[in-house]
Amino acid sequence: MTRWFISRHPGACEWMAQRSIAIDQVVAHLDPLHVARDDIVYGSLPVNLAVQVCERGARYFHLSLVIPFELRGKELSAGQLATMGARFEEFDISRTVERPGGPSCHDGHAKRSH
Repeated sequence: MTRWFISRHPGACEWMAQRSIAIDQVVAHLDPLHVARDDIVYGSLPVNLAVQVCERGARYFHLSLVIPFELRGKELSAGQLATMGARFEEFDISRTVERPGGPSCHDGHAKRSH
């Protein structure tokens, strides 16, 4: 089992280093093909990569926080991440089958599922 931390942000890497979580691999970008069953992946992956991690039998812990509008797109320090309540939340993401004629983001009539 490998424990991965995925981030290209120095502040996030520093924040992670301050946690008491043993990490085996720190990488800026993840190739899901390198992830094995029972691996643990920490980071902020786009959903299409997070689903591939879960499909490979690994666990995915998302680095979650609420970033104020004025700080979006800026590099954040470890201290800023802590102040914003950064935390890991485990997600088990699965892919759904696209249905022909189903809701579209472009038709203005897509239903929300609850």
